[in-house]
Amino acid sequence: MNTNEHYPKDFQEFLIQFKNEEDCWNYIFEMRWPNGYICPKCNGNNKYWLTEHKLIHCAGCGYQASVTGGTIFHGTRKPLLLWFHIMWWVVAQKTGASANNLMDFMGFGSYETAWSWLQKLRRAMVRPERDKLSGDIEVDETYIGGVEIGKGKQGRGADTKTLVVVATECVGKQIGRVRFEIIPEASSEYLIQFIENNIDTGSKVITDGWRGYSPLTNNTNYKHEIKVISGSGSEAHELLPHVHLVDSLVKRWINGTHQGNISPKYLSYYLDEFAFRFNRKLSTYRGKLFYRLMQQAVDTSPKPFKELIKEA
Repeated sequence: MNTNEHYPKDFQEFLIQFKNEEDCWNYIFEMRWPNGYICPKCNGNNKYWLTEHKLIHCAGCGYQASVTGGTIFHGTRKPLLLWFHIMWWVVAQKTGASANNLMDFMGFGSYETAWSWLQKLRRAMVRPERDKLSGDIEVDETYIGGVEIGKGKQGRGADTKTLVVVATECVGKQIGRVRFEIIPEASSEYLIQFIENNIDTGSKVITDGWRGYSPLTNNTNYKHEIKVISGSGSEAHELLPHVHLVDSLVKRWINGTHQGNISPKYLSYYLDEFAFRFNRKLSTYRGKLFYRLMQQAVDTSPKPFKELIKEA
C-alpha cells in the first residue's frame, strides 16, 4: 500500500475507521487537502479555524468553506456515514449495484433516491487524466440495447441499439484494462478519434477488416494489425478474443444486474462503472476500490437530481 493511501482493507477495518460523522469529515478533509488546507478563494495555506457549524474559516480572507462543497456530497441532507457505507457497499458488489437493490438494502423511501445516489457515484468513477491503454490493443464495436425489430438494418448499420466502441489491452491470454465510448456511427471519424483519445502512441491496434479503421494503416503513431474475418475460416470471437469476451461480459452484466433495463441516455455512465470495476479486478483489497472512488468523489462536481434527469 502506498503510504499516502490510507484506507480500510476490509469491512471490519471500515467499521473501526469510520464510526461517526467526525471520522468521515476528517477523511474527506484529508482526501481533499492531503498537504494541509488551502483556501479556495485566496489560496491561503493552512491558516484556518473551524466554526460552530464545522465550516472552515480562512484566517487570511475570512472565506468559509464546507468540506463537502464542490464534491458529489455537496448539499447532502443525509449523514456522511451513510454515504460512506453505501460507497463501500457499491464497490463490494462484484456484479455491480442496481437502484432496486440499493433501495431494498438501505431502506430508501423511493427508487428515485437510490437511482440518483448511484448516478452520482458513477460520475465519480472516471478520472479525466487517467492513463491511456498501451501495448497490444484489440478494438471493435458492439451494439448494446433492446432487441432489433423487424428486418431493418443489421450489424454496423443497425439503428435500434446503442453503438459502443470497445478497446481492451491484451496481456497474453489475459485482459488488461478496458475502455468504452458511445459513438453515433462506425465511421473513421469516430473510430480513429476514440483510438487517439484512449490508446497510447506506439501501441499495436488490432482490428477486423472494417473500412472505418483503414486510416490506421498510414498512421505512424500506431502499428495496425488487421484480422479479416471473411474467408479466414474463423469466427470474430476467435480472431479478436479479448474484446469479444469483454463485449459478452458487459452485456451479461447489464442483463443480469440491471435486467437489461438501462436507458441509452445513461448507458455511458453504466459503462464507466463496468470499466471502473473491471480495471481494478486484481486489486488485493476491496478498500482500494473504496479509496479510488472516494478520491474521485471529492474531485467530482455536484449533480442535483434535476440535472441528472436532464442529461442526454
